[in-house]
Amino acid sequence: MNVDFIQNLKYKLSLPLPGREAQFLMAPSFRKSMTKYTVAAKAAVLLLLYPKNDEWSIVFIKRSDYLGIHSGQISFPGGKFDIPDTNMEDTALRETEEEIGVTATELTIIGKLTKLYIPVSEFEVYPVVGFTNTRPVFKIDPYEVQYLIEAKVKNLLNLSIRMERSYSDNYVTGIIPYFNIDSHEIWGATAMILNEFLTLIVD
Repeated sequence: MNVDFIQNLKYKLSLPLPGREAQFLMAPSFRKSMTKYTVAAKAAVLLLLYPKNDEWSIVFIKRSDYLGIHSGQISFPGGKFDIPDTNMEDTALRETEEEIGVTATELTIIGKLTKLYIPVSEFEVYPVVGFTNTRPVFKIDPYEVQYLIEAKVKNLLNLSIRMERSYSDNYVTGIIPYFNIDSHEIWGATAMILNEFLTLIVD
């Protein structure tokens, strides 16, 4: 495991970020804008890095099925800003503990990526980046999470997992780019945030 990875990442997160240009590379073709047109609710997600089998990994969650726009989707742990959160880091940490059982005392926040507006749900999402020195003991909340997907960072950099598919519903038709991780499709806002992170670490 590269012990300098986290320090290098922390330094890069302190510099100008790849931003919307990197995010937009994984945006669905029918996404109209990266800018919010309404007063958006705030939310935060956590990109949680940790060593597994001597390699840096990152965790995603498969959301439970419910009556909502993001039902059943794959995402980073996270959720809506709420009392008693004082900032977006608090939100990311609280939601991560609620969803996958990793507490704030177990991890260290090292920076943030570019915020991203999600038109379909009218949320402005703040991606927070943190790490632990050991693989966490995950305890998922089955009400919110079906299961976890753990991916090695080096595998996420493999261009062969970047794919596209057609999409059509009653409102839009177009192409969706996605990351194929062990036959799981990571697309939409999660793919856009992930792509900024990957762009950052290879620069």
